[in-house]
Amino acid sequence: MLTISPIPAFDDNYIWMFHTPDSQDVFVVDPGDARPVEEVLKSHRFNLAGILITHHHFDHTGGIGELTRSRNIPVYGPDNQSIKGITHTLRDNDTVEISGCHFKVLATPGHTLDHIAYFTDTGEGKNPALFCGDTLFVGGCGRLFEGTAEEMYHSLSRLASLPGNTRIYCAHEYTQANLKFAQAVEPHNQKLQEQVMHVAELCSENQPTVPSTLRQELDINPFLRSDQPEVIQAASDRDPSTNASPVDVLRVIRAWKDNFR
Repeated sequence: MLTISPIPAFDDNYIWMFHTPDSQDVFVVDPGDARPVEEVLKSHRFNLAGILITHHHFDHTGGIGELTRSRNIPVYGPDNQSIKGITHTLRDNDTVEISGCHFKVLATPGHTLDHIAYFTDTGEGKNPALFCGDTLFVGGCGRLFEGTAEEMYHSLSRLASLPGNTRIYCAHEYTQANLKFAQAVEPHNQKLQEQVMHVAELCSENQPTVPSTLRQELDINPFLRSDQPEVIQAASDRDPSTNASPVDVLRVIRAWKDNFR
């Protein structure tokens, strides 16, 4: 079992830190900035034991060099030579033991072509845990900077097949904006309305809205619901040329979200 906590960075990033409850050795996921990590390590007297990277964007990798300058620690990440500092290159379906837990590596292209996610069935509170970077967000998914709608659809479908109690540790606090868009797509989704109210309460108390659970995302996240009638209708209303397939629906609503205000 792991203890998992967020380290806020930049305007809306989360660097996830995890360790076993009886250990001072911690791992961090996607440290775009070394400074907040070093501050947490110092204040809690933790030892940084390793780093996990999901993809090459600088707000996920920018702290690697500083964090490893005086530490001989493993840095796990995708097979992308542009990411400086990776010591253990990972590919789809690899399994690695980190902090006493077995993590399965899932290739999740779409946001970027090199994107991977890390899944373990022994996360916090005996719930499975998924560190999914910028592929899946609470109420949303990543922009298609490099991949296609088809790639993102297959990546999200793969994540959707994980256990429903899997906790979703995404890398950004985008929830309120995502749910505003989700309401535009599915205005009659009662579970979505309930989540909007819950998230508003969390934000009013300056609390993170992450993690979510996969079960919740399947109920409220339009990008996991591109086969649902209301989502299909919203996509068709937005772009009458859509063929109503789940991939094409995702394509339309992702493009819609890119310009949504």
